[in-house]
Amino acid sequence: MTVGTAPRGTVLVSGASIAGPAVAFWLHRYGYDVTVVEKSTGVRGGGYPIDVRGTAIEVARRMGILPRLQEAHIASRRLTFLNADGSEIVEIHPQQLVGGVEGRDLEVRRGDLTGLLFESVRNDVEFVFDDSVQGLTEHTHGVDVTFRSGAQRSFDIVLVADGMHSSTRELVFGSEQQFHRYLGYCFAVFSMGNTFGLSHEGVVWNTPGKAAVLYAVQDADELHGFFNFAVPQPPYEVLRDPAAQRDLVAATFADDGWEVPTMVDAMRRTSDFFFDSVSQIHMPRWSRGRVAVLGDAAYAPSFLTGQGSSLALVGAYMLADALATHRGHTAAFAAYERDVRGFVELNQAQVGDGSAALFPTTVEALEKRNNRLRSLTTLPPSTGRPAHTALTLPPERGPQPRLRQAEAAFTGAAESRTPPG
Repeated sequence: MTVGTAPRGTVLVSGASIAGPAVAFWLHRYGYDVTVVEKSTGVRGGGYPIDVRGTAIEVARRMGILPRLQEAHIASRRLTFLNADGSEIVEIHPQQLVGGVEGRDLEVRRGDLTGLLFESVRNDVEFVFDDSVQGLTEHTHGVDVTFRSGAQRSFDIVLVADGMHSSTRELVFGSEQQFHRYLGYCFAVFSMGNTFGLSHEGVVWNTPGKAAVLYAVQDADELHGFFNFAVPQPPYEVLRDPAAQRDLVAATFADDGWEVPTMVDAMRRTSDFFFDSVSQIHMPRWSRGRVAVLGDAAYAPSFLTGQGSSLALVGAYMLADALATHRGHTAAFAAYERDVRGFVELNQAQVGDGSAALFPTTVEALEKRNNRLRSLTTLPPSTGRPAHTALTLPPERGPQPRLRQAEAAFTGAAESRTPPG
């Protein structure tokens, strides 16, 4: 740092998955000192596929990671849907189902995206692993943060990007249940051996209210199992108990055929089992005082939309841009919410109307879905869903010079007179 100058501000980002490293990347470019804290011992990998679509593709281009994401593109060839007895209903191209655009939108392993984001910023910002935020106290000039490790530090602002079940968000905004919108399903995902000869494809087995999916990505031996099933009320009692989660999945699929028993056995033995409810987060405000939320912590759309990663990337870009172009956090947070909320709500609405959902709960709805899938094989290639590109990014900005201490956005006299709110 040049003698006699200071950073635009100090920022703590909670969470090192997608939104966290992305916002850290842009804030560093705009002249902020950034620290990222992550409760895991390192960047979380995980090979299951995620999508990057629409406006998020342009964010990746501006970050310089698009070529490597294109190299990592899975290029799935087909999805085959099966009846309960294993007979084939229809085979379609995945982009026809999700509304992606072949040759433009991307499907990559989650670990490929998180790894690229980390590599793009690891040498420019401070990462603190195996720690988390335990307490936050806001005052006139910043936020005092107590970490689980016992460390105490102060920052000008705090950005919360640690997922749908964010404990940091709860410290500032209250319990998750007030923002949690349950969509009626639970799911489990895990790795298993590929003894089925699948490659670059998925196979989806259904009965009303239940689905079992085998998904093979690029490597012949890399296979992901996926269970999705309807549950009338969110099973809060098992969300923090992995053993109970496995028992619930096994009991739900105990009497089913096809390859389901093999999948249940693999789920019991896997080391990377992940379970959650299919839910969204809807918050009336994304900021309070010097704290703002982004990514799944602010507006998780659920995997049913396929837009979680894309919203995280776009939201990170827009929040950092607002902080770089507005004097003070209050104005910046207001601009971020004003410019992004409509885009978020439009994408959250892509879950469908129930009867056309991917995982129907009745015989009649399942047949209606099957008829819709059959029609997709006769439609022209997808041109994308308008929701994916409904937000136009502001002009790309180059690195910003460091500002003198008297001009720092978060320590100026005018901002210090602004009450938290």
